[in-house]
Amino acid sequence: MKTSILLLFIVTTLLSCTAKKGSDESKSAPLAITGTWKLITGTVVEKGNTVVTDYTKNISFIKIINDTHFAFLQHDLNKGKDSTAVFVSGGGTYSLSDSLYTEHLEYCSARNWEGNDFSFTITLKNDTLIQSGVEKVANTGINRVNTEKYIRFKR
Repeated sequence: MKTSILLLFIVTTLLSCTAKKGSDESKSAPLAITGTWKLITGTVVEKGNTVVTDYTKNISFIKIINDTHFAFLQHDLNKGKDSTAVFVSGGGTYSLSDSLYTEHLEYCSARNWEGNDFSFTITLKNDTLIQSGVEKVANTGINRVNTEKYIRFKR
């Protein structure tokens, strides 16, 4: 009788451990977004108009993400020597919950964007990151859907 009770206890304990292990494995791992990303295309939809920008020609844009912060840098590829001259930068903190990525923009060369939060749904497949969400900036009239496609920067 004692052997049967002991055997039942051991089996129950093992089944409990197995069930717990299975539930831990079913939790999805956080998306691996840390690193440096090169923007390839950006699609902005605003007031019914769609504008697609190819960031592989005449302009370069990178985003750097670490465990707590992000930063972005954009500039023209003509070294500021013609009418396409541009330099844009910004950064701040972010949060990531499943596929919901939210940036809190603390610094920006377009100062009226500072202090705003921007939430995006992100997907990550191999070395491609796509983020899509609404950019709304009070007092500027900006209210648009922005979808950006990045590739992991490799040197």
